[in-house]
Order: sequence, then structure tokens, then C-alpha cells
Amino acid sequence: MPERPIVVFDVNETLLDLNALRPTFDRIFGDPAALRLWFTNLITYSEALTLSGVYVPFTDIGGAVLRMLAATRGITVSDADSAELTDRFAGMPPHPEVPAALRRLRDHGFRLFTLTDNTLEISGRQLERAGLTDLFERRFSVETVRRHKPAPEGYRSVAAAIEADPGDICLIACHVWDTIGAASAGWRTALILREGNAPLDVGPQPDRVGQDLDAIADQLIER
Repeated sequence: MPERPIVVFDVNETLLDLNALRPTFDRIFGDPAALRLWFTNLITYSEALTLSGVYVPFTDIGGAVLRMLAATRGITVSDADSAELTDRFAGMPPHPEVPAALRRLRDHGFRLFTLTDNTLEISGRQLERAGLTDLFERRFSVETVRRHKPAPEGYRSVAAAIEADPGDICLIACHVWDTIGAASAGWRTALILREGNAPLDVGPQPDRVGQDLDAIADQLIER
């Protein structure tokens, strides 16, 4: 790692708590599994569109997947339902340990960035509402390359923008598909084991694994 280590964070679920969306899904579907099913399908179809050479903004895919999931259950989603989901998505709070862990990394000389599938406008609203904006040197979005993670273009664009060697960058995410993508682009990786996420024992393995961002921060600081 370089003298001032570079850490790039995924945002959705890694830093911000996806469970903030649960009231909307509980009201519409009455099924505790609906939120996780929706998010899994959101990632699946963002990747399917990317592989097909089609770019659609992440929140637009999210709304379409919400309507698709509802249609399979004979439920009609209103414009108000979609607007509520979008608002909750833009206002997810940080996981409890995140603000202090980010400050600790920054105070130890780490350069902090974000890379998200969201647009810069949505991610800006997210981080501002979460009170995290000032902790990051710069924010990046896949909208600049129009290919959702884990397509390599997003990771490469960040490395080029900050003029860093890929091996000097560490991605922190709670999604294995993201750490696989970053590792394939030559980055180091750290996996947070958030609820509903676990390691995959095939493919590129994360360099570090921890139960939360505090655990990962400890490992990076003590490297």
C-alpha cells in the first residue's frame, strides 16, 4: 500500500443501511423477504443490462424491478409507492459504526473515495443526508462509463482519475460481486459481512474480511 493508502468504498448497504427501505416493502408486499429479493434482482438486472451493452440509471432499474416483483404477485405499484422508495433510498442512514470508522481511517492518513452504481446526484443526496460527505476526497459513479459494477470500466476510471496504480487501491464492499470486480481490475479488496452477505469460496478472494467497518479499519491501520 502507498504512503497515503487509497480506499474506495461501495455505498449502498456497505456504508448505508438498506433496512431503511423495509417499511415500504412491508407495506406493499407484507413479506419480510421482499426487500432482499428486490435488491438481489436489482443487482442481477443492472449486470444483465450492462452485459447486453445497455445503460439504465440504477434508480430507474430499481423502480422497474419493484414493479416487476409486484406484478408476479398480482400487486399494483403506484407512482406514490415508487416515489416513496426513491426517497427512502436517497435517505438511508449509515450503519452505526460507519461515521467513526471513516474518521479513524482519515485520521490515520487514508485517502477516502466512493464508487457507486448510483448517479452522482443520488449518491450526493445519500451521503449528505447521512452526514458523510465531508469525509471523502471525491465521489465517483459508474454513470461516467455507463457500465454498472462489476464491469471493469468503473474501477479503471477511478484509478485513472486519481492517477493511482490499481494495486495501491483497496475497495471496501459488502458484496462479493463487487470485490470480484475490483480484484479482477487489479485492486486489493476487503469484504464486510453485512446481514445477508457472506464470502464465496470460488473466484478471487478478498484480501481482508470483517464483520463491520470497524474490523476492516483495524486491519488496514495495523497492516
